[in-house]
Formats: sequence, C-alpha cells, structure tokens
Amino acid sequence: MLGSSRNWQSAGRDLADTYHVLAPDLRNHGGSPHADGMSYADLMGDVVEWLDDQGLAQASLLGHSMGGKTAMLLACRHPERVARLIVADIAPKDYVWVAHRVNFAAMNELDLASLHSRAEAELRLEARVPNWALRKFLATNLERTDDGAWRWTISLPAITAALSALEKNSLADGDCYDGPALFIAGGKSDYVGEEDQAAIRAHFPAARVAVIAESGHNPHMETREKFVALVREA
Repeated sequence: MLGSSRNWQSAGRDLADTYHVLAPDLRNHGGSPHADGMSYADLMGDVVEWLDDQGLAQASLLGHSMGGKTAMLLACRHPERVARLIVADIAPKDYVWVAHRVNFAAMNELDLASLHSRAEAELRLEARVPNWALRKFLATNLERTDDGAWRWTISLPAITAALSALEKNSLADGDCYDGPALFIAGGKSDYVGEEDQAAIRAHFPAARVAVIAESGHNPHMETREKFVALVREA
C-alpha cells in the first residue's frame, strides 16, 4: 500500500539473473490507472488481465503486504496461472492498520495548492507522522504537474475509501493453493507471527515460512540480499 514498482528496482535487478522480472503497479498506485473500486477481487482481476496482456499463461508470483494479499487470492482462485507463490510479510488474516489511518488523515489534510516542494510536504506531515523515513516514503507519492503544481500519483480518495476492505483477509474459508509457496516474514515486523502459520498452511498446504530475523516489514529493501537468496531458492 502506497508503494510502487520503484521499491522493487534493486531486488528486481538482483533477481533478473534468475528470472525474467516484471514489476507492475496495482491500480491507484504508481504508473497504473486510477479507478473507484479497490477490492481484492478488483486487484486480482487487474493482475489476471495484465498476465493475459503480457501473453503469460503462468508466472512465479511475488507480492508484498497488500500485493501479497492480492497474490494469495490469485493463486487460490487461478492456480493454473501461478507456478509458485512468494508472499512477503503478510498473512491470510484480518488486520487493523491504525497507523495507516493516521497516515491517510495526514495526507488528505495536506494542502497541495500551497505546496512548494516535497521537502515542505514532509515538514507539514511531521505533526501526524513523526517517523522520518515514513514521511519520506509517503512523499514519494507526490509529483509536479507540467504547470508546476503538486499532485498525488496515487488515487488518494479511492484508497482512503477502501481502507476497511483492504484490512480484511483477502481469502475465504475454502480458498486453497496446493502449489509451492514461500512466505517470507520480517522478524522485527508484527505482520506475521508464529500464530499465523496454521492459517497459512490451511490455505497453502505446501507453504514454507522463512523469517529474516533482522528485517522489518520491508525485507526486499531492508535485507535485500537475504530476501533475494530466499526467492531464488523458492
């Protein structure tokens, strides 16, 4: 959520010696089109359509966080399209993302009409978002238009409206993918715990769970070498 394919450039380059790597943005993110709907069914449908457009009957599918929930759903509903599933730091369960709600409030309150720079945006976000790195991450979704004004590259209204739905488990009770699956969790993250492994294996009976002890929620950036090594072995 709020990320883009830019976040995968380094890990993607590393994996390109093993795979043909493609990194699409989900709708309302990065360079992808904006749309009102933002359910996991919508996101899954977009990825299936994208695979069709690329002429890919099957692919190894890797998703992080919200993208991981989308990847899990696609693997369960369209298993013939997924050669192997790799999920980064997310589990098949409901979440309560209190921090996301604070971040979105701060972003919606930002007056873009009076904004002069991305650095100024980070300063204005500071009252609600005290974490420096997180402020910089949020501000990466700002860009200048041709007339010099600032705009969000994400569809802020659509994602804000969908937050409650995106917090929910993307899977139904009967959803299952029997193919090879790797779940990579950050040891310093609270997104995936030992208590989640039963739910993971209920939906993905062949799953292997690997924990990178020194990583937080973004193992593909924080501990890239270890993350890439695990993906290569998947």
